[in-house]
Amino acid sequence: MEIVRMPLMSDTMTEGTIVEWHKKVGDAVESAELLAEIETDKATMEFESPEDGELLYIGVQVGETVPVNTIIAIIGEKGDSFQEVLDEEKKKEEASAEELEEKPSATSSSNGNGLSTSPSPVSPLPSAPQPSTLTAPALVSNAGGRIKASPLAKRLASENQIDLSRINGTGGAGRIIKRDIEAFLANPEPLAAATANPANSAVTRPVMTPAVHGQEAFEEVAISGMRKTIARRLAESKFGAPHFYLRVSINMDQVWDTRKRMNEFSPVKISFNDIVIKAAAVALRYHPNVNSSWLGDRIRFNKHMHIGMAVAVDEGLLVPVLRFADQKSLSQIAAETNDLGGKAKNKKLSLQEMEGNTFTISNLGMMGIDEFTAIINPPDACIMAVGAIKQVPVVVDGALSIARMMNVTMSCDHRVVDGATGALFLQTFKSLLEDPSRMLV
Repeated sequence: MEIVRMPLMSDTMTEGTIVEWHKKVGDAVESAELLAEIETDKATMEFESPEDGELLYIGVQVGETVPVNTIIAIIGEKGDSFQEVLDEEKKKEEASAEELEEKPSATSSSNGNGLSTSPSPVSPLPSAPQPSTLTAPALVSNAGGRIKASPLAKRLASENQIDLSRINGTGGAGRIIKRDIEAFLANPEPLAAATANPANSAVTRPVMTPAVHGQEAFEEVAISGMRKTIARRLAESKFGAPHFYLRVSINMDQVWDTRKRMNEFSPVKISFNDIVIKAAAVALRYHPNVNSSWLGDRIRFNKHMHIGMAVAVDEGLLVPVLRFADQKSLSQIAAETNDLGGKAKNKKLSLQEMEGNTFTISNLGMMGIDEFTAIINPPDACIMAVGAIKQVPVVVDGALSIARMMNVTMSCDHRVVDGATGALFLQTFKSLLEDPSRMLV
């Protein structure tokens, strides 16, 4: 009788998968005849029969993966009994598993003086007491409440009619092993007494995990025409335009104080976003290359400053446009952003109010976002992502102080805007916000 094991078919193979059996149980096989196809870590290889005879047993089904040296088949003479071979193999595996579990987890070593040393045991953290019914000490169960025990321990417990819930497992992760059964058979009374008298013992109470009964649920919503358009345009932009990103931190202390004074007499409340729009529009005057568009076979350099303002709505983003923003006062910009923002949320924007942008600003600072990157809004060459204004420690003239800082990230289309061009624009933008009086000149 020939035991056929999962072969070692490459130097790095540790397990194999049966892809196909070319014989079935009861078939006659000849030595060197194709028996199966096995997938290793490198390739799928043919496996030939090592012996003449009848295929008596198949131990691994198609699609199963097992370690090298596992019994996958048995070949012998017709009528041979192979069950004893399998039982003996099972006993060997159980004994081997017991030996591994009974070995100490920490190994000794020698230091330079020849003295034996070993790692110090790590004390487990004490667990908080949980209200529960006292059962076996140190039980380890899976999600279904099954007590962990080795096959040999289970067999010994069954033969001796022992309830495994009364056994304290000393194997890996609290697993019950052979020596635990033997110890219980030698002296079962102390554990029973401890269980009966928990006040006089240090019995560990297992944590009882209640069953969770949930129900998977989901909802699918048809994509609206607006969402389809947004998805198409952003995908075209992200994967069509080579994005690169420039980041800068801006001291907003002067803007903070200036805005407070302006709102004392402004007919409408001026927001920080209104001031950012104004500063960006003024900076574009000095850097027309940033105020541009890629048109495939040509670049358009816009001489007007139409600022797109990203507004979040239920179905995505809308971008109403403030035309000639560089020529408008902050009060005018504030009134227009309020009007356009309200129309966007109510989906009442006209087509003209959403067309013609030359530069876009997306502000998530009011939502507490420190910084982020945005996808360019075609046909613009750039989009500016504005973060929150936060008080942070800064060094000014060698001294530590607190300043209100804002992070800005500009996404640029490298086909139109180079790194130096974008950096110079951000320098101007930063200087306008750190000295707001410059915007009035």
